[in-house]
Amino acid sequence: MPPPTNALKARLGDGPPMLCLWLGLANAYVAELSGRAGFDCVVVDGEHGPNDIPTITAQLQVLAGTGTPAAVRLPVGEPWLIKQALDAGAQTLIIPMVETAEEAARLVAATRYPPAGIRGVGAALGRASDWGRIGDYLTTAEREICLLLQIESAAALDQIEAIAAVDGVDGLFVGPSDLAASMGHLGNPGAAEVGAAIEDALRRIGATGKAAAIFASDPEMAAGAMRLGARLVAVGADATLYARAAQDLYRQAAAARDAMGD
Repeated sequence: MPPPTNALKARLGDGPPMLCLWLGLANAYVAELSGRAGFDCVVVDGEHGPNDIPTITAQLQVLAGTGTPAAVRLPVGEPWLIKQALDAGAQTLIIPMVETAEEAARLVAATRYPPAGIRGVGAALGRASDWGRIGDYLTTAEREICLLLQIESAAALDQIEAIAAVDGVDGLFVGPSDLAASMGHLGNPGAAEVGAAIEDALRRIGATGKAAAIFASDPEMAAGAMRLGARLVAVGADATLYARAAQDLYRQAAAARDAMGD
């Protein structure tokens, strides 16, 4: 019995672009609610969200019940952390701040068992193999693993084709905020120079035959990215959705209260 089909990986190459929600609140209840909201996929964020392997695992468990595929963004591309995330059941990984083909090759190796890579063999202890019940997990896991590497610096822009050419890299994910910072526009990913760089990056990624992905901060940006061929577009995050909704609710209630004094 092979591991479960990675629906996110399958969708990268076929069908309409995927709309994705970012999960940074590190909460399984929020993850389950988000998984039932209709999005094509979600990303459990371990870089800026207060997540660790246990909280990531809990979110993957509840998301499995919703049928919404999940990616996990790790804080760094360390082999030991990749190993733990894969054993916990993550099939799609997003690794931040990749700048060279050599880095990409090392990351691919961390997702492969020997002799193709360096992933530690301990599947019987992992959720990914259904604790050993998937008897051929060691020989079949690789085909369902999806690796997305983030292009987030000016240096990485120069290496898009080389990074994409690494076998085992499924797509490149443009990170507008860090890219803007590296280009001298900290806090301003909407700067014209940054926008032009992003458009160029999406076109070049698509030309390599690998999937392009991006976090789009507004609907116009999301639409533009999809027109340029982006296959996965993150269109919002749980934390910002809640913050805005809570603030809007307070303002409406406060306006009603204040109107009572007129």
